[in-house]
Amino acid sequence: MLGNFSYCNPTKLYFGEDSLQYLNEELQKYGAKVMLIYGGGSIKKNGIYDQVMSILTANQKTVFEDSGVMPNPTVEKLYEGCKIARDNAVDLILAVGGGSVCDYAKAVSVSAYCEEDPWNKYYLRMEDVDNKIIPVGCVLTMVGTGSEMNGGAVITNHEQKLKIGHVFGENVFPKFSILNPKFTYTLPQYQMVAGIYDIMNHITEQYFSGEDDNTSDYIMEGLLRSLIHSSRIAVHNPTDYEARSNIMWIATWALNTLVAKGKSTDWMVHMIGQSVGAFTDATHGMTLSAVSMAYYRYICPYGFAKFRRFAINVWDVDPNAKNDEQIAFEGLDRMEAYMKEIGLVMSLKELGVTEEMIDGIAENSLVMDGGYKLLNKDEIADILKKSM
Repeated sequence: MLGNFSYCNPTKLYFGEDSLQYLNEELQKYGAKVMLIYGGGSIKKNGIYDQVMSILTANQKTVFEDSGVMPNPTVEKLYEGCKIARDNAVDLILAVGGGSVCDYAKAVSVSAYCEEDPWNKYYLRMEDVDNKIIPVGCVLTMVGTGSEMNGGAVITNHEQKLKIGHVFGENVFPKFSILNPKFTYTLPQYQMVAGIYDIMNHITEQYFSGEDDNTSDYIMEGLLRSLIHSSRIAVHNPTDYEARSNIMWIATWALNTLVAKGKSTDWMVHMIGQSVGAFTDATHGMTLSAVSMAYYRYICPYGFAKFRRFAINVWDVDPNAKNDEQIAFEGLDRMEAYMKEIGLVMSLKELGVTEEMIDGIAENSLVMDGGYKLLNKDEIADILKKSM
């Protein structure tokens, strides 16, 4: 393990089929005014809304609703949510939905009492929070982002063609999160598969960095093997509880900051994918899958040792069958075959990207320096072209 670090994760998790009942216990810790945040209304169709409202009513909470959170929450929506939270002096924000809803809730929590434009302060200047923070709780209905146990909050500014994530500190982490795998059953297959790849990419973004014998890498290899196994089951049987519960738990541990310890971490696939999302509003996980293989094949020569290990320990490539370079690329070939098998988008054209957009997407991709190759804008554009 390299470097010096501290670790604290203050989020309390309730996991399992009966986990929602613990919302009663958590609500007693907060005041009477609750801001209920959710998306397009699917929770009303599947009954989760009624279950949550019943508990809120039983606990004598006054509820202020903020619905219509989109898959890529916009800065305009953030301003709208801040007004609701501030005007009603809410005591708790309860996010019921997937990662976008949870991200948005955290963004509102730090922005409602911000005395300047939160987009400029938190997303352009990346400053820390120095104002009142409204506590957040989550009831998860879709897995992928890990937002239920971290400080991340991604917001999109369509006017500026920017989609930026601010990873806030532990003071912004949800106070509690409720994870019932059955709440994810009604998710459309496309969204389920996109979430699965978001999980996988969260792990590989952290894995493909560093050369030391790092405990975090061993943990990530186990998470990846479990994800590959369970996702294959879930794609064919979306109501397999064991598979869906494993996927939900992996998603949380993929991005709750644990496996990042001792790692420099990469995050370039996310930076490129988020820029694609700012131009197309495409599903986040699919923007990642569309650019991943071109990116990893490009940086593989700069990190052969880790890519070789990945091939052997995750994809069961025979370490004696070929030379190190062939083994490394065979692992990526098997990863690509798996991605196609579960139905991921493998081309940016499928997401509406045109040749005319490439330079703009490359220019707006933030460049990270934690991976095996520091990219320039021309290299990003080349990766995007190879992803078409």
